[in-house]
Amino acid sequence: MTSRNWVKLFINTLIIGGLTTVVTGFFVRWDEFEPLFADADFLEVLSVFIWLVGVGFIFSLLSQMGFFAYLTVHRFGLGIFKSVRLWNSVQAVVVAFVLFDLIYLRYISFAKEGEGAVSYVIPALIVLAVGLAVAWQKMRQTNKEAFIPALFFMVVGTVIEWFPVLRVNEGSWLYLMLIPLLVCNGYQLLVLHKLNEKSLEERKKLEGKKPRQAQKQLKPSK
Repeated sequence: MTSRNWVKLFINTLIIGGLTTVVTGFFVRWDEFEPLFADADFLEVLSVFIWLVGVGFIFSLLSQMGFFAYLTVHRFGLGIFKSVRLWNSVQAVVVAFVLFDLIYLRYISFAKEGEGAVSYVIPALIVLAVGLAVAWQKMRQTNKEAFIPALFFMVVGTVIEWFPVLRVNEGSWLYLMLIPLLVCNGYQLLVLHKLNEKSLEERKKLEGKKPRQAQKQLKPSK
């Protein structure tokens, strides 16, 4: 990927993270922010908006670090297992374990006596559903081998990035962080191959210009 397209990916993901966090923040914490709108305290609303954008930028940076870390891990995995099918099988098993642990470990750690498991299952289902949707779209845009790696990143990568809030288990923060992470992760997955293709085209054009420039320099002056 060219530096220009990498910067484009970075800035777009940053903006998406900020805007998604603003929308999610006002939705999941509406009980806290509703009085500000009722009192028409626009200065306070603006400060909350700026704060949410800043938090969204942080979530976006976590997403981008996780994404580029996964690209490295994916290359190592292919190199170690020497087979796309075998590496995809390993990733599928890890996805299953992570989803199970996301429900089971959170339940045994935070569930109160008599509390059901529904509130612990729902976040895992959201992660899985979004992961499947993004992986399916990625497969349609590229090839069938891309499904499991995309699902792996959307599930395992998101859960790892989400871990600081999972440890606290505060309801509004869980979703305030989860939704922007899923959106940013999905965006990066779905746009990566397009930016790579664009970068390849730009390189070909640049390489085509160099021989023409060399030929012009070699032409004898009249």
